[in-house]
Amino acid sequence: MKIRNCLNPSRPSFSFEFFPPKTDAGVASLLRTVEELAPLEPGFVSVTYGAGGSTRDRTVELVTHIKQQTGIEAMAHLTCVGHTRDELRDVLRRLDAAGIENVLLLRGDPPQGQTTFEPVPGGFRYAEELVRFVREEDFNFCIGGACYPEGHVETASREDDLKHLKAKVDAGMDFVVTQLFFDNAFYFDFVERARRVGINVPIVPGIMPITNYEQVQRFTRMCGATVPMRLALQMERVKDQPDAVVQLGVAHATVQCMELLSRGVPGIHFYTLNKSPATRMIVGALKGRS
Repeated sequence: MKIRNCLNPSRPSFSFEFFPPKTDAGVASLLRTVEELAPLEPGFVSVTYGAGGSTRDRTVELVTHIKQQTGIEAMAHLTCVGHTRDELRDVLRRLDAAGIENVLLLRGDPPQGQTTFEPVPGGFRYAEELVRFVREEDFNFCIGGACYPEGHVETASREDDLKHLKAKVDAGMDFVVTQLFFDNAFYFDFVERARRVGINVPIVPGIMPITNYEQVQRFTRMCGATVPMRLALQMERVKDQPDAVVQLGVAHATVQCMELLSRGVPGIHFYTLNKSPATRMIVGALKGRS
Protein backbone atom coordinates (compact mmCIF):
# COMPACT_ATOMS: atom_id res chain seq x y z
CA MET A 1 0.00 0.00 0.00
CA LYS A 2 1.28 3.43 -0.92
CA ILE A 3 0.92 5.76 2.06
CA ARG A 4 -0.20 8.66 -0.13
CA ASN A 5 -3.39 6.67 -0.76
CA CYS A 6 -4.35 6.52 2.94
CA LEU A 7 -3.89 10.23 3.69
CA ASN A 8 -7.47 11.38 3.36
CA PRO A 9 -9.07 14.16 5.44
CA SER A 10 -12.43 12.38 5.21
CA ARG A 11 -10.88 9.34 6.91
CA PRO A 12 -7.61 10.43 8.54
CA SER A 13 -5.14 7.75 9.54
CA PHE A 14 -3.07 7.42 12.68
CA SER A 15 0.55 6.36 12.32
CA PHE A 16 3.42 5.67 14.69
CA GLU A 17 7.16 6.30 14.52
CA PHE A 18 9.79 4.12 16.17
CA PHE A 19 13.58 4.16 16.30
CA PRO A 20 15.80 1.07 15.85
CA PRO A 21 17.12 -0.16 19.21
CA LYS A 22 20.81 -0.98 19.52
CA THR A 23 20.34 -4.29 21.36
CA ASP A 24 18.40 -7.49 20.76
CA ALA A 25 16.53 -6.90 24.02
CA GLY A 26 15.55 -3.47 22.76
CA VAL A 27 14.29 -4.95 19.51
CA ALA A 28 12.17 -7.48 21.42
CA SER A 29 10.72 -4.65 23.52
CA LEU A 30 9.94 -2.61 20.41
CA LEU A 31 8.16 -5.51 18.75
CA ARG A 32 6.01 -5.87 21.89
CA THR A 33 5.17 -2.17 21.57
CA VAL A 34 4.14 -2.71 17.94
CA GLU A 35 1.88 -5.58 19.05
CA GLU A 36 0.31 -3.38 21.73
CA LEU A 37 -0.42 -0.64 19.20
CA ALA A 38 -1.65 -2.96 16.43
CA PRO A 39 -5.28 -3.06 17.72
CA LEU A 40 -5.45 0.69 17.04
CA GLU A 41 -5.22 -0.19 13.32
CA PRO A 42 -2.49 2.27 12.32
CA GLY A 43 -2.42 3.40 8.71
CA PHE A 44 1.32 2.78 8.82
CA VAL A 45 4.34 2.78 11.08
CA SER A 46 7.80 4.13 10.36
CA VAL A 47 11.28 3.25 11.60
CA THR A 48 14.00 5.90 11.75
CA TYR A 49 17.49 5.43 10.39
CA GLY A 50 20.53 5.25 12.64
CA ALA A 51 23.42 7.55 11.92
CA GLY A 52 25.90 4.69 11.86
CA GLY A 53 26.71 1.08 12.63
CA SER A 54 24.25 -1.74 13.07
CA THR A 55 21.15 0.41 13.54
CA ARG A 56 21.15 1.04 9.78
CA ASP A 57 20.67 -2.66 9.15
CA ARG A 58 18.13 -2.85 11.95
CA THR A 59 15.93 -0.31 10.16
CA VAL A 60 15.70 -2.57 7.12
CA GLU A 61 15.22 -5.67 9.29
CA LEU A 62 12.52 -4.05 11.44
CA VAL A 63 10.39 -2.65 8.62
CA THR A 64 10.64 -6.01 6.85
CA HIS A 65 9.60 -7.90 9.98
CA ILE A 66 6.73 -5.53 10.80
CA LYS A 67 5.29 -5.64 7.31
CA GLN A 68 5.71 -9.37 6.74
CA GLN A 69 4.82 -10.61 10.23
CA THR A 70 2.13 -8.17 11.37
CA GLY A 71 0.63 -6.99 8.09
CA ILE A 72 1.01 -3.34 9.17
CA GLU A 73 2.33 -1.08 6.42
CA ALA A 74 5.89 -0.11 7.33
CA MET A 75 7.94 2.81 6.05
CA ALA A 76 11.73 2.99 6.28
CA HIS A 77 13.55 6.24 6.90
CA LEU A 78 16.72 6.75 4.86
CA THR A 79 19.28 9.53 5.26
CA CYS A 80 22.25 10.85 3.33
CA VAL A 81 24.54 10.58 6.37
CA GLY A 82 27.71 8.64 5.66
CA HIS A 83 26.42 7.07 2.44
CA THR A 84 27.63 7.14 -1.14
CA ARG A 85 25.20 6.87 -4.03
CA ASP A 86 26.08 3.21 -4.48
CA GLU A 87 25.44 2.44 -0.81
CA LEU A 88 22.09 4.23 -0.92
CA ARG A 89 21.16 2.29 -4.04
CA ASP A 90 21.97 -0.97 -2.26
CA VAL A 91 19.78 -0.07 0.73
CA LEU A 92 16.92 0.89 -1.59
CA ARG A 93 17.26 -2.40 -3.45
CA ARG A 94 17.10 -4.33 -0.16
CA LEU A 95 13.94 -2.47 0.82
CA ASP A 96 12.40 -3.03 -2.60
CA ALA A 97 13.22 -6.74 -2.51
CA ALA A 98 11.58 -7.01 0.92
CA GLY A 99 8.33 -5.57 -0.42
CA ILE A 100 8.67 -2.19 1.29
CA GLU A 101 6.72 0.38 -0.74
CA ASN A 102 7.27 3.56 1.27
CA VAL A 103 10.39 5.49 2.29
CA LEU A 104 10.93 8.73 4.20
CA LEU A 105 13.95 10.51 2.72
CA LEU A 106 15.99 12.93 4.83
CA ARG A 107 19.35 14.62 4.81
CA GLY A 108 19.92 13.54 8.39
CA ASP A 109 21.73 15.20 11.27
CA PRO A 110 25.51 15.70 11.29
CA PRO A 111 27.33 12.77 12.92
CA GLN A 112 28.11 13.16 16.62
CA GLY A 113 30.99 15.54 17.12
CA GLN A 114 30.31 17.51 13.94
CA THR A 115 28.52 20.87 13.98
CA THR A 116 27.78 21.05 10.25
CA PHE A 117 26.71 18.45 7.74
CA GLU A 118 29.34 17.34 5.25
CA PRO A 119 28.53 14.65 2.69
CA VAL A 120 30.94 11.79 2.12
CA PRO A 121 32.65 11.73 -1.29
CA GLY A 122 30.10 10.42 -3.75
CA GLY A 123 27.22 11.23 -1.40
CA PHE A 124 24.50 13.85 -1.20
CA ARG A 125 24.37 17.14 0.69
CA TYR A 126 20.59 17.69 0.53
CA ALA A 127 17.44 15.59 0.85
CA GLU A 128 16.29 17.05 -2.47
CA GLU A 129 19.22 15.28 -4.17
CA LEU A 130 18.30 11.99 -2.54
CA VAL A 131 14.68 12.31 -3.67
CA ARG A 132 15.76 13.06 -7.21
CA PHE A 133 18.17 10.11 -7.14
CA VAL A 134 15.41 7.68 -6.10
CA ARG A 135 13.14 8.94 -8.87
CA GLU A 136 15.89 8.81 -11.50
CA GLU A 137 16.82 5.25 -10.47
CA ASP A 138 13.25 4.32 -11.35
CA PHE A 139 12.29 2.80 -8.01
CA ASN A 140 8.54 2.75 -7.43
CA PHE A 141 8.54 3.92 -3.82
CA CYS A 142 6.01 6.31 -2.36
CA ILE A 143 8.28 9.02 -0.98
CA GLY A 144 7.72 11.01 2.19
CA GLY A 145 9.81 13.79 3.66
CA ALA A 146 10.11 16.12 6.62
CA CYS A 147 8.93 19.69 7.09
CA TYR A 148 9.26 22.23 9.85
CA PRO A 149 6.29 24.39 10.91
CA GLU A 150 8.56 26.61 13.00
CA GLY A 151 11.41 26.52 10.50
CA HIS A 152 14.48 24.29 10.40
CA VAL A 153 17.06 25.29 12.99
CA GLU A 154 19.72 25.71 10.28
CA THR A 155 17.74 27.99 7.96
CA ALA A 156 17.90 31.77 8.12
CA SER A 157 14.15 32.29 7.79
CA ARG A 158 10.88 30.43 7.43
CA GLU A 159 10.65 31.69 3.85
CA ASP A 160 13.98 30.06 3.00
CA ASP A 161 12.83 26.89 4.72
CA LEU A 162 9.71 26.80 2.53
CA LYS A 163 11.86 27.21 -0.59
CA HIS A 164 13.86 24.14 0.42
CA LEU A 165 10.65 22.19 1.01
CA LYS A 166 9.24 23.24 -2.36
CA ALA A 167 12.44 21.97 -4.03
CA LYS A 168 12.09 18.59 -2.27
CA VAL A 169 8.44 18.26 -3.26
CA ASP A 170 9.17 19.26 -6.85
CA ALA A 171 11.90 16.60 -6.93
CA GLY A 172 9.26 13.93 -6.31
CA MET A 173 7.95 13.77 -2.73
CA ASP A 174 4.41 12.43 -2.32
CA PHE A 175 3.71 13.71 1.21
CA VAL A 176 5.50 15.31 4.15
CA VAL A 177 5.38 14.84 7.92
CA THR A 178 5.99 17.77 10.24
CA GLN A 179 8.49 17.98 13.01
CA LEU A 180 6.85 17.84 16.43
CA PHE A 181 5.02 20.95 17.63
CA PHE A 182 2.99 21.79 20.72
CA ASP A 183 1.03 24.78 19.41
CA ASN A 184 -1.34 24.02 16.53
CA ALA A 185 -1.21 27.63 15.35
CA PHE A 186 2.24 26.92 13.92
CA TYR A 187 0.88 23.99 11.90
CA PHE A 188 -2.11 25.82 10.43
CA ASP A 189 0.00 28.86 9.54
CA PHE A 190 2.61 26.60 7.93
CA VAL A 191 0.04 24.77 5.79
CA GLU A 192 -1.40 28.08 4.61
CA ARG A 193 2.04 29.40 3.67
CA ALA A 194 2.97 26.13 1.95
CA ARG A 195 -0.18 26.16 -0.18
CA ARG A 196 0.53 29.75 -1.21
CA VAL A 197 3.90 28.76 -2.70
CA GLY A 198 2.47 25.76 -4.56
CA ILE A 199 3.19 22.90 -2.14
CA ASN A 200 0.08 20.77 -2.58
CA VAL A 201 1.05 17.36 -1.18
CA PRO A 202 -0.52 16.12 2.09
CA ILE A 203 1.09 17.69 5.17
CA VAL A 204 0.77 15.28 8.10
CA PRO A 205 1.13 16.79 11.59
CA GLY A 206 3.68 15.08 13.83
CA ILE A 207 2.71 14.88 17.51
CA MET A 208 4.89 13.84 20.43
CA PRO A 209 3.06 13.26 23.72
CA ILE A 210 5.11 14.69 26.58
CA THR A 211 5.96 11.88 29.00
CA ASN A 212 9.19 13.14 30.57
CA TYR A 213 10.02 16.70 31.63
CA GLU A 214 13.77 16.58 31.01
CA GLN A 215 13.30 14.82 27.70
CA VAL A 216 10.97 17.45 26.28
CA GLN A 217 13.37 20.18 27.40
CA ARG A 218 16.16 18.45 25.47
CA PHE A 219 14.08 17.87 22.35
CA THR A 220 12.83 21.43 22.14
CA ARG A 221 16.37 22.77 22.48
CA MET A 222 17.52 20.50 19.65
CA CYS A 223 14.72 21.15 17.17
CA GLY A 224 13.53 24.64 18.11
CA ALA A 225 9.92 23.69 18.86
CA THR A 226 8.06 26.18 21.06
CA VAL A 227 6.28 25.07 24.22
CA PRO A 228 3.27 27.34 24.88
CA MET A 229 3.70 29.40 28.06
CA ARG A 230 0.67 27.89 29.78
CA LEU A 231 1.87 24.34 29.10
CA ALA A 232 5.40 25.24 30.21
CA LEU A 233 4.11 26.61 33.52
CA GLN A 234 1.94 23.53 34.08
CA MET A 235 4.92 21.26 33.39
CA GLU A 236 7.12 23.24 35.74
CA ARG A 237 4.60 22.69 38.55
CA VAL A 238 4.53 18.90 38.15
CA LYS A 239 8.05 18.20 36.84
CA ASP A 240 8.92 16.13 39.94
CA GLN A 241 5.77 14.00 39.62
CA PRO A 242 6.31 11.56 36.70
CA ASP A 243 2.69 10.33 36.57
CA ALA A 244 1.37 13.89 36.57
CA VAL A 245 3.74 14.81 33.71
CA VAL A 246 2.38 11.93 31.64
CA GLN A 247 -1.22 12.88 32.41
CA LEU A 248 -0.55 16.47 31.42
CA GLY A 249 1.25 15.41 28.25
CA VAL A 250 -1.52 13.03 27.19
CA ALA A 251 -4.21 15.63 27.90
CA HIS A 252 -2.42 18.32 25.89
CA ALA A 253 -1.72 16.03 22.93
CA THR A 254 -5.32 14.78 22.92
CA VAL A 255 -6.66 18.34 22.73
CA GLN A 256 -4.14 19.11 19.97
CA CYS A 257 -5.29 16.10 17.96
CA MET A 258 -8.98 16.85 18.42
CA GLU A 259 -8.51 20.32 16.96
CA LEU A 260 -6.32 19.04 14.12
CA LEU A 261 -8.89 16.41 13.17
CA SER A 262 -11.76 18.90 13.37
CA ARG A 263 -9.93 21.07 10.85
CA GLY A 264 -9.35 18.36 8.28
CA VAL A 265 -5.81 17.02 8.61
CA PRO A 266 -5.06 13.97 6.42
CA GLY A 267 -3.69 11.98 9.35
CA ILE A 268 -1.66 12.27 12.56
CA HIS A 269 1.83 10.82 13.00
CA PHE A 270 2.83 10.03 16.59
CA TYR A 271 6.44 10.12 17.78
CA THR A 272 6.18 7.22 20.24
CA LEU A 273 9.80 7.03 21.51
CA ASN A 274 9.23 3.25 21.29
CA LYS A 275 6.65 3.28 24.08
CA SER A 276 2.96 2.56 23.71
CA PRO A 277 0.95 3.73 26.79
CA ALA A 278 0.67 7.47 26.05
CA THR A 279 -0.09 6.96 22.36
CA ARG A 280 -2.61 4.21 23.18
CA MET A 281 -4.44 6.53 25.57
CA ILE A 282 -4.57 9.38 23.04
CA VAL A 283 -5.68 7.33 20.04
CA GLY A 284 -8.15 5.38 22.18
CA ALA A 285 -9.73 8.66 23.29
CA LEU A 286 -9.85 9.97 19.72
CA LYS A 287 -11.40 6.80 18.35
CA GLY A 288 -13.93 6.84 21.18
CA ARG A 289 -15.14 10.27 20.02
CA SER A 290 -15.43 9.35 16.35
